[in-house]
Amino acid sequence: MNDHFLGFGLGLRTQHFNDVLETRPDVDWFEIISENFMVAGGKPKYYLHAIREQYPMVMHGVSLSIGSTDPLDTDYLQRLKRLATEVQPRWISDHLCWTGLDGINSHDLLPMPYTEEAVNHVAGRIIQVQDTLGRQLLLENVSSYISYTESAMSEWEFYNAVVERADCLMLLDINNIYVSSRNHNVDPQAYLNAINPERVRQLHLAGHSDYGTHVIDTHDHDICEPVWDLYRQALLRFGAVSTMIERDDNIPPLNQLVAELQIARDIAAGILPLQHSCKPAPGLEVR
Repeated sequence: MNDHFLGFGLGLRTQHFNDVLETRPDVDWFEIISENFMVAGGKPKYYLHAIREQYPMVMHGVSLSIGSTDPLDTDYLQRLKRLATEVQPRWISDHLCWTGLDGINSHDLLPMPYTEEAVNHVAGRIIQVQDTLGRQLLLENVSSYISYTESAMSEWEFYNAVVERADCLMLLDINNIYVSSRNHNVDPQAYLNAINPERVRQLHLAGHSDYGTHVIDTHDHDICEPVWDLYRQALLRFGAVSTMIERDDNIPPLNQLVAELQIARDIAAGILPLQHSCKPAPGLEVR
């Protein structure tokens, strides 16, 4: 049994705060966007702590910009650490990307060039972040729409090399693998087969917008069948891994997301031993 397996979760969104507290949905855990709660007080913090009393949480950031050449933002890291002290998350994650340059935030998750120089650069910064936070960091693969002529390895080779060099962990986004594979005409199964299972701590599922010639990671649709198929392959490859659904736009009522999460449970139940697909980590209440 995977000691870190939390079960099946959702991204916690403002629209669902009241419903979560009033209905206690059949969700094993929630993922919060770290930046949304880096405030001293107010309603977001009230709901955060009220829901945290009922459900385990993990923290997911979008502003670390671990791949940038700008210095690490020490103020941001200290605020992140303070939030982690409040929330006591099972883990903290961000993205293997850069988000800005010269102090300007693009508000996009921009891919890295896949080079040995970039591996060394990013790994060194991850080690600094982990030393500051006092814990391992999970890094997520991003959707990409461009490639660099300087790249000397595949995305999965780069991803594996970074987490090994930095001794961190992976948040593997299944939808992002599908999106990037479509955009760059690569085999998503080859991506999954190359990833080190010992480093995978969490899986993301989400919807996207398919324009035929390209695919955009929009998180505003239901999960499509090709992504569900890739999720099946991921379970066969990695076993029981904590899985959650992200929805950031065109957000449906909570009960619809819980119903979609049940699809993930049912898929896992058909592939994994019963105890892996249905039981969260020890000490967590099954709702």
